[in-house]
Amino acid sequence: MFDRRAFLMLGATSLLGACAGVSGPLGGATSGPKILYGPKDEKFKVPPVDLSRIDSQFWRQVVDDPTGEAPGTIVIAPDQRFLFLVMEGGKARRYGVGVGREGFLWAGKATIQRKAKWPTWTPPADMIARDPRSAQFAHGMPGGPSNPLGARAMYLYQGGRDTLYRIHGTNEPYTIGHAMSSGCIRMLDADVIDLYDRVPVGTKVVVLPSKGTAIALGS
Repeated sequence: MFDRRAFLMLGATSLLGACAGVSGPLGGATSGPKILYGPKDEKFKVPPVDLSRIDSQFWRQVVDDPTGEAPGTIVIAPDQRFLFLVMEGGKARRYGVGVGREGFLWAGKATIQRKAKWPTWTPPADMIARDPRSAQFAHGMPGGPSNPLGARAMYLYQGGRDTLYRIHGTNEPYTIGHAMSSGCIRMLDADVIDLYDRVPVGTKVVVLPSKGTAIALGS
């Protein structure tokens, strides 16, 4: 059961101390520039990210699990701009994310049914209608550093049907912590690679309701 009081307390509690609680590439960084690097063995280079330009609460770290969900579940809290991967032992990996702007928020439960490395981006018809410039990619934009889906994508399905929402990387890293997307969940490329390697197809995803207008996807 999700405890909303725990999420309210998250905003009032201190972080795990600079980089002390941060896993992966951030571990051990105690002084000097805080630069997040992606893995070196990638098809395309993952550009480094200057973390000083991102609020430290959105840096990847391990925290006490506030969700109460089963280990292995992904929980997304849009208002807090956090994605949690629930771990054993009452802990969770917490990542900062970008979420849907007003009018594109959604909530509900879904399942990761497909995963892709350096995915092709194909804008949906309603996006093309809103932004005719995206029509040039109607048949797909190949994966790469300029692709808006970034280094990885995890495709969310419900009842065997594609919701058209994804958890994915981004070529705009400094949008993390903001509501700017068309409903998808954006992550830093280094973070989405980390998450991608930890979750299998079939992973349960819970997107919590927002104080804004949310499209309920059911349960």
